[in-house]
Amino acid sequence: MSSLADRLLQLLEGLDAGQLDVPDGVDVLDPFHGPDAGEVQRIVRTFHTKYYADDRHRRLMLGINPGRLGAGSTGLPFTDTKRCEADLGIPVEGFRTHEPSSDFFYRVVRAAGGAGAFYGRVYVHAICPFGFTRIGPTGRPVNLNYYDDKDLQGGITPFVHRWLKALVATGMRTDRVFCVGTGKNLAYLEKLNAELGLFGNIVPLEHPRYVMQYKARMLDHYVDKYLDAIGGD
Repeated sequence: MSSLADRLLQLLEGLDAGQLDVPDGVDVLDPFHGPDAGEVQRIVRTFHTKYYADDRHRRLMLGINPGRLGAGSTGLPFTDTKRCEADLGIPVEGFRTHEPSSDFFYRVVRAAGGAGAFYGRVYVHAICPFGFTRIGPTGRPVNLNYYDDKDLQGGITPFVHRWLKALVATGMRTDRVFCVGTGKNLAYLEKLNAELGLFGNIVPLEHPRYVMQYKARMLDHYVDKYLDAIGGD
């Protein structure tokens, strides 16, 4: 019988960015097929084998979409190279990233008892598993959230429908889902859920970047809020 890790990896490794309908000027961030593809694939496979090689049902925690310095680099949501090595015990070769969201997120992981305890309760990914960039004012790529462009959001919605259904079908609990982002990400997930009927209850949680940028003096409060949410049965 396959494990949850087997089913998740089959889903992730079968993702095809060519199924996305994105407007002109928007580039897709796909770390599985980017310049560090081999290393990213190794990291993602090691992570799932280490923390999901069982058949326990987790609840989903869904962020927005990968950014360049977190999941867009390591393939793991809210995980830069520093936290990948220090908290997950997975070495990273060939590149280095630092992401403020990862700083907060792994404060939560440690407070929950470490990676084994945390990932034993939840599976973390994103409403859209691919990230997006566009060229900024300096001529360099900048992160783009799916909801920052109306045409982009509309274009990816059919793909997101299929992705969320497939993710749930790997064996996730559906009585409650955690939404990372209390504004536009929450509104979009609520709309999707009204259409798809996947989840019984959506629990909003402030985005780690918001906490680090605007609420740094209240880190402990937001760590506790995350812990309270994932600890409830």
